[in-house]
Parts: sequence; structure tokens; C-alpha cells
Amino acid sequence: MEKIITRFPPSPTGYLHVGGARTAIFNWLYARHMNGKFVLRIEDTDIQRSTQASVDAIFEALQWLGIDWDEGPYFQTQRFEIYREYIQKLVDSGHAYYCTCSPEQIDAMRQAAMASGDKPRYDGTCREMGRIKTTQAVVRFKAPLSGTTVVEDVIKGNIVFKNDELDDFVICRSDGTPTYNFVVVVDDITMNINTIIRGDDHVMNTPKQILLYRALGSPLPTFGHVPMVLGNDRARLSKRHGAMSVTAYRDMGYLPDALLNYLVRLGWSHGDQEFFTREELINAFDIEHIGRSAGIFDIEKLQAINADHIQASAASDLVDPLWPFLKDRGIEIEDGDYTTNVIQTLQPRSKTLTDMADAAMFYYLEDIIFEEKAARKFLKAAALEPLRLLVDKLESSTDYSEKNLEGVFKAVMDETGLKLGKIAQPVRVALTGKTASPGIFEIITILGPERVIPRLGKAIQFIEANLDKSSG
Repeated sequence: MEKIITRFPPSPTGYLHVGGARTAIFNWLYARHMNGKFVLRIEDTDIQRSTQASVDAIFEALQWLGIDWDEGPYFQTQRFEIYREYIQKLVDSGHAYYCTCSPEQIDAMRQAAMASGDKPRYDGTCREMGRIKTTQAVVRFKAPLSGTTVVEDVIKGNIVFKNDELDDFVICRSDGTPTYNFVVVVDDITMNINTIIRGDDHVMNTPKQILLYRALGSPLPTFGHVPMVLGNDRARLSKRHGAMSVTAYRDMGYLPDALLNYLVRLGWSHGDQEFFTREELINAFDIEHIGRSAGIFDIEKLQAINADHIQASAASDLVDPLWPFLKDRGIEIEDGDYTTNVIQTLQPRSKTLTDMADAAMFYYLEDIIFEEKAARKFLKAAALEPLRLLVDKLESSTDYSEKNLEGVFKAVMDETGLKLGKIAQPVRVALTGKTASPGIFEIITILGPERVIPRLGKAIQFIEANLDKSSG
């Protein structure tokens, strides 16, 4: 069997958006599944709009997603000699010709065609004139005047185009720069690309490209056109639907494997399975199960998948991804083991790393600020006795295991006659400043005596000060 070779050819005119990322992922997964090759090509012939910053952003996004390439990156602007060679092949074989019609003449032809009810097109004036190369001449491909060109699409099925609706399109401009449809075909031929998975906005380009393959005597690749990603209003995905760049989702606290998982499922299915590890996707991915209908981007579903991936991750593997989010909040991780323990308590409650970083703050802050409503409800006179008893027992204990802490709290409950909730909630507010947090025994075990006892002492002082105010 022929080795599968796929490619991803972004234009460096902006960031990598989720639609482009999904195309890259599909090609990468199929190459990995088939033990083939994945080629990265930068289509930078739009010199005015292409920027190095965009190239860097594309690389950064692909690397964050974990999409590696076997060949490339190739840059089209570095391949002009190859394109000139292939243009000459088409001219020499009679499949292309020089055209010296002026822009005004071309416009008049198009206006006349539309006036007679036809599509605007070039009328073939120079097709059989044998023009020679000049500084004003473009090179046009000599398209067939009759018959059909069939796109055998493995996703959409066969799509038939009438050749008489395809005019003699330009493959090289008068300034010597080749055009998109031509360079794509030359690149795919010379890079031995045999499988092309791309967005269905390219369907209309495909018959022209097929004609070029045939004129150059090259076998056709397998084509598969993937439906677009739409917003939840079924309009084409745009900025109004939320963050668009891949790295924006990284900065919002999503894991790369979660975004990968979500984007693959946005147009491909494997039974009812929703959650996939990277390895499971590589093992299962095929073209046959890419759907024909558009994928609807749903941020809530992405959050749910992300939460699943956070919970499925080893806590130690989340330390490095969480670090920049803590740093943004003024926290420097000095003890990876401490942060691993912190993460374990937060994984079940975190949809994103942003959520996790916000929830983790009390573990690191030197000074806990009590939420006003929480303090008013739980840091009251009734909490003084259990808090003081707890401090006494914790100060004399060297064992901060959860099992031993259960015994300590049981002793306080027995001495005060209070239920656990009446003790735990004031303790929770004292240690975290809030009414919601991970389990109280987990918190105390992780914080340790050097943090727990001073925080409980501060809460006691807070209650005593408020009692003095009320009595005064």
C-alpha cells in the first residue's frame, strides 16, 4: 500500500483559528493513524499580507497542540524556481499560453458574458494566437471546452463540474508571480502529497486543480472536503462567537489535549464516545467517519471536555500548565510537590486552568481576606470555643493526616456538643476566606500547621474584635 502523505498549508496572514486547527488535526491524525507522513507548508505568496509574526503564531499554536510535522516547513516564496519550471512545462506541452489582453479588455469580456446570461469569464481571445512571453503577458491554462470534471470526494461523494463553465484561468501573473491554484498543485506533486483533507470552501478550486494534475501527467490525490465550523447561530464562525485563535484558548485555561479532542469530535465520530486521549484518537481516526454536516462550536461542550481532561490528568502533569496562571496572579511555584497536592484537591471542581488558579489562591496567600458575607455568617461568637479548642489540639499534634484530623474534629465535637458542619464551616472561612472549598481535612493536611494555626488565630482575633465592638 502506498504510504499516506498529508499536509497542512496555512497562509501566514493571521493567527491559527480553530477551523484551520481542526483541518491540521485531521491531516495529522490520519497520517499518524496510517503510519504515514505529515507535511507543513507555509503558503506565503500573498507577500503584502504575510508576516513573520503570523508564521511564528502558527508554529506556536501547532506546537502547543502537540502537532508535529515530518517534513517542512516549506515556504512557497522560496520555491519560485520550481514554479517557473512547471509553468514552462505547461506552455511547452500546449496546456498553457501567453495572454496579452489588457485588464480593460478582460472586464469588457466579463460584462458581455453577463449581459448574455453567462458567467463572467475570459473568452479565449489569445488561446490559439501563439503569443510570446512579454512583460505584460500573463500565462493562462487552456481548460477543456466540453465534458465534465468529476471531483471524487471521500467525504461529500462525487461532485460534477461542467468544463465549459471553467474559463482559461491565469496560472502566472504578468509580474511573474504564480497563482494559488497552480502553486498548490505543483507543491502537492513535488511533495508527493496523496491525501488532501481540507475545508469545503476549497471545493470550487478542486476541478481547476484536477485539470492541472492531468495536464502535468500526475496521479490525482485523494480529496476530502470537510464542512465548515459554525457558531451556535449556524453562521460561519467569527470573533463574535468568542475567542478564535488557538492560543487564545490556551490563555483561557484549556488543555491542548482537550481542545484537540473537542475539535476532532466537531465533525468526526466513533460511536458514542466523546472523551478521547491523544493515543485513542490516533488509533481510531479515519476519513470514513468524517461527517457531511457542519460542526457547531459550543463553548460549554468544550468546557465540559476540558473538565474531563483535567480530572483524567495526573496532578503532577498539570503543575507546569498551571504555573503561568498562578504567576499572573502573583504566585511563584517554589514547591512542585506542594502544588501537585493542591491540584489534586481542585481537579474535580475545575473546568479550566483559570478556574483552578482562582480556586488555588488561598493555598499560597500569606494573608487571607475573609469574604464579608462569609465572615458575617460563620465567624460569630458561637465559633470561638470550637476554634480555640481546635487550635489547642492542632498545636499539640504532629500528625496532620486526614485520618488523625477526623479524630481531632471528633474530639472537638464531643467537647462542644456541636455537629461537624457547625465547626467545619467557621474553619473553612478561617482557612480560605470563603464558604466553598475542597474538603476541610484535605485543606488542613496540605496547608500544614505553619499556615493553619496562624489562620485560625486570625479568625479568633477577628471574632473577639467584633465582640468588643458590639459590647462597647
